[in-house]
Amino acid sequence: IPKMMTRKIKLWDINAHITCHLCNGYLIDATTVTECLHTFCRSCLVKYLEENNTCPTCRIVIHQSHPLQYIGHDRTMQDIVYKLVPGLQEAEMKKQREFYHKLGMEVPGDIKGETCSAKQHLDSHRNGETKLDENSNKETSEEKQEEDNDYHRSDEQVSICLECNSSKLRGLKRKWIRCSAQATVLHLKKFIAKKLNLSSFNELDILCNEEILGKDHTLKFVVVTRWRFK
Repeated sequence: IPKMMTRKIKLWDINAHITCHLCNGYLIDATTVTECLHTFCRSCLVKYLEENNTCPTCRIVIHQSHPLQYIGHDRTMQDIVYKLVPGLQEAEMKKQREFYHKLGMEVPGDIKGETCSAKQHLDSHRNGETKLDENSNKETSEEKQEEDNDYHRSDEQVSICLECNSSKLRGLKRKWIRCSAQATVLHLKKFIAKKLNLSSFNELDILCNEEILGKDHTLKFVVVTRWRFK
């Protein structure tokens, strides 16, 4: 590429676009308001919306009564932040591991996976490796197969009681299920639709404490925000 076509940009020149306006730190678990597309750290936004129903930046009303249903994880933005800020992802994974160890809890599977992949990525660059040899490919394949067969059993688990409160639907024969805390409300909707032979999972709403849950909410998020003291 000709030299005149390249231009270096300092990180602080774009900080305003990759930081959370609530905590002024780099975005962690980036979450976007669907109404106005402003993005914040998930924990900051959830805490803010416990007492407010407007966007912290533009003050637009997200939803009168259920603002948490109209926010969603922004994986693309989070990937951009992790690539732009050196060491941020590794530092965040370390903090999460320490947090779970301090509580005497097992580290959820997704954090383990991200930590391992980040470490492998760093190690390969430090060693100047650009290709994996045949043995490495074989080991990776075996590890991947073993991971696939785990079906998220190594994740933190959550038990749920699914009760039907509609006269138009029949209930499940087995209303108790146990699954990964990383599963989302959308996963539950698809599971129920398949069990009840519904034409579309969009016909379903899942509620907790009489409040409709957003499809992108993980079950861990539901437990922490809706079932914390029960």
